[in-house]
Amino acid sequence: MTIRVLIADDHAMVRAGFGALLDAEADIEVVGDAADGEQAVIETRRLRPGIVLMDVRMPVMDGLRAARLLLAPPAGEYRPRVVMLTTFDLDDYVYEALRAGASGFLLKEAPPADLVSAVRVVAAGDALLAPSVTRRLIEEIARSRPALPTVAPRVRSLTERESEVLLHVARGLSNAEIAAALVVAEQTVKTHMGRVLAKLDLRDRAQAIVFAYESGLVTPRSDLAPRSPARSYEPRRPTGWLTS
Repeated sequence: MTIRVLIADDHAMVRAGFGALLDAEADIEVVGDAADGEQAVIETRRLRPGIVLMDVRMPVMDGLRAARLLLAPPAGEYRPRVVMLTTFDLDDYVYEALRAGASGFLLKEAPPADLVSAVRVVAAGDALLAPSVTRRLIEEIARSRPALPTVAPRVRSLTERESEVLLHVARGLSNAEIAAALVVAEQTVKTHMGRVLAKLDLRDRAQAIVFAYESGLVTPRSDLAPRSPARSYEPRRPTGWLTS
């Protein structure tokens, strides 16, 4: 199936360059572009692309506001997947965009192959978070979001192993790193993560990281020590937890 993409960026050369690169792929089609956030919303609703590559900083309406409108549409309206484009991985919009439901961030200076890979990764239903962006996200939450006194009730639906996997994801570990930490197959980690997303009604890894902190499951200022979702909510380290 062809992946339909819309590119929103206020620089014409960026739109043209990204468009040419993506159109050269047999499984990707650039169906439209936009020079500002307002136009991006209009064109997305008209063309219904599967993925919108959205520049963070644009005139008329910035990319964050446009992403919020597209990712929280009225009931029954089309909702695409959104990847935010940014020049710096320390952009202040990182947390808010992921919280709004963006599937990840892509640096404009990334190699061309990374752009193509990003489109395919997000189209497949996965989140796109570079380690540097994940670390920034965690630091931002630790700096500005106070820990909750209790764990959100939704967390109690997870098994102990599912909670364990979510905790490792919240630390920014990849599936391969989690598999090594828990001494299980990488496919097993993917299976557990799929169940976590389904039980918590989350769309992807990016939203899972945000949820882990906002639910109180992870305490940012305690070296990411996990809190039991089923018992006394005191910090504890499950078997296989990485301390480094």
